[in-house]
Amino acid sequence: MGRFDDGSAGDADYGRIGHGYAQIRRPDPRIEAMVWDALGDARSVLNVGAGAGSYEPRDREVTAVEPSASMRAERPADRVPAIDATADALPFPDDSFDAGMASVTIHQWPDLERGLGELRRVTRGPVVILTFSPEVPEPWWQPEYVPELYAVEAVRMPAIDRVANALGGEVEVRIVPVPADCVDGFGQAFFARPERTLDPEVRRAMSAWSFLDDEVVRRYETELGADLASGAWDERWGRFRTLETFDVGMRLVIARP
Repeated sequence: MGRFDDGSAGDADYGRIGHGYAQIRRPDPRIEAMVWDALGDARSVLNVGAGAGSYEPRDREVTAVEPSASMRAERPADRVPAIDATADALPFPDDSFDAGMASVTIHQWPDLERGLGELRRVTRGPVVILTFSPEVPEPWWQPEYVPELYAVEAVRMPAIDRVANALGGEVEVRIVPVPADCVDGFGQAFFARPERTLDPEVRRAMSAWSFLDDEVVRRYETELGADLASGAWDERWGRFRTLETFDVGMRLVIARP
């Protein structure tokens, strides 16, 4: 797989979808706390596929790697500038960092095993991966309205066992409960706020939508919009508005050597 014009090295073209990304994909403090806890007492942290810097710790020495020029430009002023490099060829010596991390990015790496092997090579302590299980843990409304989206994600998201095996060592997998008022605007975060997913700008920050045909997207907007307006959505799925958290399949994989 080649790189896009802006340097994006995965399957999604962030030169096309990345503008304004940092305004929607902001770190949720509750998820952030879980990521930082998993990093332990590491002082130097490498963030690979760093994007706009979500979930990077602010009280440690961070080195960020991000191949997309568009995403490097999205990084806020309080984040370190990111190095233009890819996960499968990290430009660092062995054991350079106390900890390594990758947040909702490994599904876009062209060579998962090589990328995770590189992350393990340059990290002497824990490697922390925030990702999603390819299986939907329990039935909910969005996969019914747009099954094509979850068919795409099932192919893109690597199995958790595959991630664990590639990292090796002692591996722990933690469920990350997503709060109903989640600040981070990934697709599953709106399980209690379906109206938000009708906004094209919100969907643009979710790479999986970029793989769907326009006809599928229009059908989703029409059917969900009509059901929200008529009350049919609330009649069938309204319980999701009452949930404080929901297991959308987000997982924290922590590999210690």
